[in-house]
Amino acid sequence: MEEKVREALELVRPYLQADGGDVELVGVDETDGTVTVRLTGGCAGCPYSRMTLTNGIERIVKEKVPEVTQVVAAEAA
Repeated sequence: MEEKVREALELVRPYLQADGGDVELVGVDETDGTVTVRLTGGCAGCPYSRMTLTNGIERIVKEKVPEVTQVVAAEAA
């Protein structure tokens, strides 16, 4: 499942990079279908990052990998 998630993130990555950001996979919990990602670059502090995560990243990942139940942002260190 992790490899399929990585492939789905590659589909989203060019759009994020065009705006000066990126996404990094933190982990995949195969027991409950949760994918954890970290937004980086311009996306990290963007006020629209929640919308990007839900309407962009989560939508695409769930479409490509039906086993995924949710995509969440990693807590800031």
